[in-house]
Amino acid sequence: MIPVLLIVIPLVYGLGAFLIKNERAVRSWTLLSSLITLAVSVLGLTILKDDSFLQYRTSWISSINTSFSVKLDGMGQILCFLTAVSFPLVFISTWNSQYRKPNNFFALMLLMQAGLMGVFLAMDALLFYFFWELALIPAYFLCSQWGGERRIAVTFKFFIYTFTGSILMLVAIIYIYLQTPDHSFDISAFYNAPVNTGRESWLFWLMFVAFAIKMPIWPLHTWQPDTYEQSPTAVTMILSGVMVKMGVLGMIRWLMPVLHLSFYQWGDTVSTLAITGMIYASLIAIQQDDLKRLVAYSSIAHIGLMCATLFAETQSGMQGVMIQMFNHGINIIGLWIVIELIERQFGTRKISQLGGLAQRSPAMAILLVIVALANIGLPLTNGFIGEFLMFNGIFASSVTKYYIVFTALAGLTVILAAVYTLNMIRKVFYGDTNALTAAGYSLRFNEKMALAIIVVFVFVLGLYPKLFLEITRETSEFILNKTEISLFKK
Repeated sequence: MIPVLLIVIPLVYGLGAFLIKNERAVRSWTLLSSLITLAVSVLGLTILKDDSFLQYRTSWISSINTSFSVKLDGMGQILCFLTAVSFPLVFISTWNSQYRKPNNFFALMLLMQAGLMGVFLAMDALLFYFFWELALIPAYFLCSQWGGERRIAVTFKFFIYTFTGSILMLVAIIYIYLQTPDHSFDISAFYNAPVNTGRESWLFWLMFVAFAIKMPIWPLHTWQPDTYEQSPTAVTMILSGVMVKMGVLGMIRWLMPVLHLSFYQWGDTVSTLAITGMIYASLIAIQQDDLKRLVAYSSIAHIGLMCATLFAETQSGMQGVMIQMFNHGINIIGLWIVIELIERQFGTRKISQLGGLAQRSPAMAILLVIVALANIGLPLTNGFIGEFLMFNGIFASSVTKYYIVFTALAGLTVILAAVYTLNMIRKVFYGDTNALTAAGYSLRFNEKMALAIIVVFVFVLGLYPKLFLEITRETSEFILNKTEISLFKK
């Protein structure tokens, strides 16, 4: 019941939004939808925790043995809650932003939410692919119709990257489907599929490339900074805060247990790519003058750590990744909110053109500093526990012989993150105001509320991470157990 509602509510409200022509009415309609979805997600986390409420299965296309099978496991609960929290935060914080054809804009946003929920809930490979595309298609239209001056070229590049990845993943899914004894797309059939070990490597790379593009992992990342820069900030918040988690979930749920022999064999290679990308993105972020591009490269570094940690195959690392998916999403959305406020007030995102904003808006400065320090993993904030568990997971790995090197290089990016984050805070918020920033104004109520909610998450999950550790324990143990069984069989 809960999984179905998480998909159906934004889907129905999204279709209905196309028919609402009044801007204020469609904003209220969209916000109502996101709040109802959030309430349902909270019910699944708290009161309705029995399995009968958390899963649903019915026949979908019986001729090819595929079903509408959805389930809220621990990882799904975390990511669906992230999605449910993110959309009302985005709608509230951007309440004053103006869009052409607002009914179409908000309708596509809700359809994207429905697709994201489906990706995080799907327990059937074909259904997973269906929702994967459902989440991406609205993103293309949102970027191309409401983006910046270079939106067409950037969206085309975004489309080529993600469409190529989708096709590669579909080829792998169909091949594995044909290897299952009963020709089923069900996740349990995929876990037990007798894939020929000689062909497993190319299947691994087909699926990995699809997920690596979405995360993204170096060198498949080049679509991301431009897309984040040219997209409307509300869309960028979802792309970086939520949508990148599709790739991480795909690796955990569909790649690691299904093709584990290759996952193990290519682990050091992929970890090297991920950590190289972390260092590269961090160094590029230090050089950025555009706030959007700085945060975009920062996100590449954070996701690269998650990828490297997965290939360490440890319990603490796996739980760290699941927790950090939520924390990264919340923190990065907080940063995007502040960037949106700055751009709307001053008409620029250039760090070199800003300065002294703390004098004009001390509340924004305080809230931004808290979120930014959480984003670099300061102790007592939500970013610390996830990063600590991931670094511990890499260092404790028994499947890679380069664990010390990987840990040291990944740790270097924490220092680099502090450099570009503190430098950005100093240049944008402190020092003297200039002719442009002297006209700044204080935060509106809706903007303060959105940032305050994020700050609450920062401290609650930083001080009491047990909330999410308990939710993710069973799922992480299940996935790691599946990989051990798979490796033993082969």
